[in-house]
Amino acid sequence: METPHASRPYMPGYGIQGPAEGSGLLPWSWAAERLASARNYWVVSVRPDGRPHSMPVWGMWDDGQLLFTSSVRSRKIRNLQADPRCVVSTEDAKDPVIVEGTAAIITDLERIGRVLELMNDKYGTSIEASFLDPAVNATVAVRPRQVISMRHGDFTGSPTRWTFDA
Repeated sequence: METPHASRPYMPGYGIQGPAEGSGLLPWSWAAERLASARNYWVVSVRPDGRPHSMPVWGMWDDGQLLFTSSVRSRKIRNLQADPRCVVSTEDAKDPVIVEGTAAIITDLERIGRVLELMNDKYGTSIEASFLDPAVNATVAVRPRQVISMRHGDFTGSPTRWTFDA
Protein backbone atom coordinates (compact mmCIF):
# COMPACT_ATOMS: atom_id res chain seq x y z
CA MET A 1 0.00 0.00 0.00
CA GLU A 2 1.21 3.49 -0.81
CA THR A 3 2.03 5.86 2.04
CA PRO A 4 -0.48 8.70 1.94
CA HIS A 5 0.45 12.37 2.28
CA ALA A 6 -0.53 13.81 5.70
CA SER A 7 -1.75 17.38 6.29
CA ARG A 8 -4.29 19.28 8.38
CA PRO A 9 -7.88 19.17 7.07
CA TYR A 10 -9.61 22.46 6.33
CA MET A 11 -11.91 23.02 9.33
CA PRO A 12 -12.66 26.75 9.56
CA GLY A 13 -14.04 28.06 12.84
CA TYR A 14 -12.86 25.18 15.01
CA GLY A 15 -9.53 26.63 16.18
CA ILE A 16 -7.52 23.87 14.56
CA GLN A 17 -3.82 24.30 15.28
CA GLY A 18 -0.97 24.12 12.80
CA PRO A 19 0.49 20.75 11.80
CA ALA A 20 3.39 21.02 14.27
CA GLU A 21 1.15 22.08 17.20
CA GLY A 22 -0.86 19.97 19.63
CA SER A 23 -0.26 16.28 18.97
CA GLY A 24 0.92 17.17 15.50
CA LEU A 25 -0.13 15.16 12.48
CA LEU A 26 -1.16 11.63 13.38
CA PRO A 27 0.88 8.83 11.80
CA TRP A 28 -0.88 6.77 9.12
CA SER A 29 -0.34 3.69 11.30
CA TRP A 30 -2.71 5.24 13.89
CA ALA A 31 -5.55 5.35 11.36
CA ALA A 32 -4.72 1.98 9.79
CA GLU A 33 -4.81 0.27 13.22
CA ARG A 34 -8.28 1.70 13.90
CA LEU A 35 -9.52 0.73 10.45
CA ALA A 36 -8.28 -2.82 11.02
CA SER A 37 -9.64 -3.21 14.56
CA ALA A 38 -13.08 -1.60 14.24
CA ARG A 39 -15.91 -4.11 14.54
CA ASN A 40 -18.52 -2.15 12.60
CA TYR A 41 -18.39 0.55 9.95
CA TRP A 42 -20.91 3.02 8.55
CA VAL A 43 -21.15 3.05 4.76
CA VAL A 44 -22.66 6.17 3.20
CA SER A 45 -23.70 6.06 -0.43
CA VAL A 46 -25.93 8.24 -2.61
CA ARG A 47 -29.42 7.29 -3.73
CA PRO A 48 -30.48 7.92 -7.34
CA ASP A 49 -32.38 11.07 -6.24
CA GLY A 50 -29.27 12.45 -4.48
CA ARG A 51 -30.29 11.69 -0.88
CA PRO A 52 -27.64 10.04 1.32
CA HIS A 53 -28.04 6.45 2.47
CA SER A 54 -26.16 5.21 5.55
CA MET A 55 -25.98 1.63 6.80
CA PRO A 56 -23.74 -0.27 9.23
CA VAL A 57 -21.69 -3.21 7.96
CA TRP A 58 -19.05 -5.63 9.11
CA GLY A 59 -15.80 -4.87 7.36
CA MET A 60 -12.15 -5.77 7.05
CA TRP A 61 -9.21 -3.47 6.34
CA ASP A 62 -6.75 -5.30 4.11
CA ASP A 63 -4.02 -4.16 1.74
CA GLY A 64 -5.13 -0.53 1.85
CA GLN A 65 -8.81 -1.22 1.16
CA LEU A 66 -11.95 -1.51 3.26
CA LEU A 67 -13.79 -4.70 2.33
CA PHE A 68 -17.42 -5.55 3.08
CA THR A 69 -20.28 -7.62 1.69
CA SER A 70 -23.97 -7.03 1.13
CA SER A 71 -26.86 -8.41 -0.86
CA VAL A 72 -26.69 -7.48 -4.54
CA ARG A 73 -30.29 -6.25 -4.18
CA SER A 74 -29.55 -3.99 -1.19
CA ARG A 75 -29.94 -0.23 -1.53
CA LYS A 76 -26.24 0.38 -0.76
CA ILE A 77 -25.04 -1.96 -3.51
CA ARG A 78 -27.47 -0.55 -6.06
CA ASN A 79 -26.31 2.95 -5.05
CA LEU A 80 -22.62 2.02 -5.37
CA GLN A 81 -23.18 0.41 -8.77
CA ALA A 82 -24.70 3.69 -10.01
CA ASP A 83 -22.19 5.97 -8.24
CA PRO A 84 -19.14 4.32 -6.63
CA ARG A 85 -18.17 7.37 -4.57
CA CYS A 86 -18.79 6.72 -0.89
CA VAL A 87 -17.78 7.44 2.69
CA VAL A 88 -16.98 4.72 5.22
CA SER A 89 -16.45 5.54 8.89
CA THR A 90 -15.45 3.52 11.90
CA GLU A 91 -18.08 3.24 14.61
CA ASP A 92 -15.94 5.09 17.18
CA ALA A 93 -17.11 8.72 17.26
CA LYS A 94 -14.46 9.68 19.86
CA ASP A 95 -11.50 8.70 17.68
CA PRO A 96 -13.12 8.43 14.25
CA VAL A 97 -11.49 7.40 11.01
CA ILE A 98 -13.45 8.59 7.96
CA VAL A 99 -12.61 7.15 4.54
CA GLU A 100 -13.72 9.01 1.43
CA GLY A 101 -13.23 6.70 -1.51
CA THR A 102 -14.43 4.73 -4.46
CA ALA A 103 -16.13 1.35 -4.24
CA ALA A 104 -15.61 -1.51 -6.67
CA ILE A 105 -17.49 -4.79 -6.76
CA ILE A 106 -15.06 -7.73 -6.57
CA THR A 107 -15.86 -10.61 -8.93
CA ASP A 108 -12.55 -12.50 -8.83
CA LEU A 109 -13.26 -15.71 -6.89
CA GLU A 110 -9.77 -15.82 -5.38
CA ARG A 111 -10.18 -12.31 -3.94
CA ILE A 112 -13.68 -13.17 -2.71
CA GLY A 113 -12.16 -16.21 -0.96
CA ARG A 114 -9.64 -13.91 0.73
CA VAL A 115 -12.48 -11.66 1.97
CA LEU A 116 -14.32 -14.70 3.34
CA GLU A 117 -11.17 -15.82 5.17
CA LEU A 118 -10.67 -12.33 6.65
CA MET A 119 -14.32 -12.12 7.72
CA ASN A 120 -14.35 -15.54 9.38
CA ASP A 121 -11.07 -14.78 11.20
CA LYS A 122 -12.13 -11.33 12.39
CA TYR A 123 -15.68 -12.14 13.47
CA GLY A 124 -15.17 -15.73 14.65
CA THR A 125 -17.71 -17.05 12.14
CA SER A 126 -17.80 -20.09 9.88
CA ILE A 127 -19.46 -18.55 6.86
CA GLU A 128 -19.23 -20.81 3.83
CA ALA A 129 -18.08 -19.77 0.37
CA SER A 130 -21.60 -20.11 -1.04
CA PHE A 131 -22.62 -17.07 1.05
CA LEU A 132 -20.46 -14.84 -1.13
CA ASP A 133 -21.83 -16.11 -4.43
CA PRO A 134 -21.52 -12.97 -6.61
CA ALA A 135 -25.03 -13.55 -7.97
CA VAL A 136 -26.44 -13.22 -4.44
CA ASN A 137 -24.04 -11.12 -2.34
CA ALA A 138 -21.68 -8.44 -3.56
CA THR A 139 -18.16 -8.23 -2.19
CA VAL A 140 -17.00 -4.62 -2.15
CA ALA A 141 -13.57 -3.00 -1.92
CA VAL A 142 -13.40 0.71 -1.06
CA ARG A 143 -10.15 2.33 -2.11
CA PRO A 144 -9.49 5.55 -0.16
CA ARG A 145 -8.94 8.89 -1.88
CA GLN A 146 -8.82 10.80 1.41
CA VAL A 147 -8.96 9.75 5.06
CA ILE A 148 -9.62 12.12 7.96
CA SER A 149 -9.17 11.35 11.64
CA MET A 150 -8.67 13.03 15.00
CA ARG A 151 -8.14 12.13 18.64
CA HIS A 152 -10.84 12.92 21.18
CA GLY A 153 -8.25 14.10 23.71
CA ASP A 154 -6.75 16.68 21.32
CA PHE A 155 -9.51 17.89 19.00
CA THR A 156 -7.71 21.07 17.92
CA GLY A 157 -4.22 19.60 17.70
CA SER A 158 -4.72 16.16 16.14
CA PRO A 159 -6.96 16.41 13.05
CA THR A 160 -5.14 14.80 10.17
CA ARG A 161 -6.05 14.33 6.52
CA TRP A 162 -4.26 11.71 4.47
CA THR A 163 -4.50 11.95 0.69
CA PHE A 164 -3.79 9.13 -1.72
CA ASP A 165 -2.66 9.34 -5.32
CA ALA A 166 -5.52 8.89 -7.78
